[in-house]
Amino acid sequence: MSGEFTSLITSDTIIKVSSTLDKSVGKKYLVDDNPETCWTSQQGLPQHIQLTFAHRVIPKRILLTFQGGFVGTHCILRVECDSEGEKNWQIWTSIYPEDVNRRQTFDLPSYNNDSGIRSLKLVFEQSSDFFGRITVYDLKVEGTVVGS
Repeated sequence: MSGEFTSLITSDTIIKVSSTLDKSVGKKYLVDDNPETCWTSQQGLPQHIQLTFAHRVIPKRILLTFQGGFVGTHCILRVECDSEGEKNWQIWTSIYPEDVNRRQTFDLPSYNNDSGIRSLKLVFEQSSDFFGRITVYDLKVEGTVVGS
């Protein structure tokens, strides 16, 4: 990790996923730093991982480790925005992971809001798996906490 960025996923981060294949591959394994555990979705697309941070943050980089053959090969990053009192998800950017087992790092474009975001959703619209399953062994989001 770069000295300028910190890990934005903490024990206070709320993680939600679109589906889980079974309890042995649940969402808690996305961020447990154990290379032997993972989250696996049920079949069908799209699938998503939603992160709600304890504080407003400015994400700068996403690091993902997939199971080869079960990679979300097109991922749209959405941020939750308040507009006129209603919350909605707006597209921020897209990333295109390769169908490999190694950790992949994606630098993110500047977010046009200095006050940061509270929620980020990774929406996997395509998968290298014929049935649309996604398997993630590790997820990290690095950046800065607003006001720190």
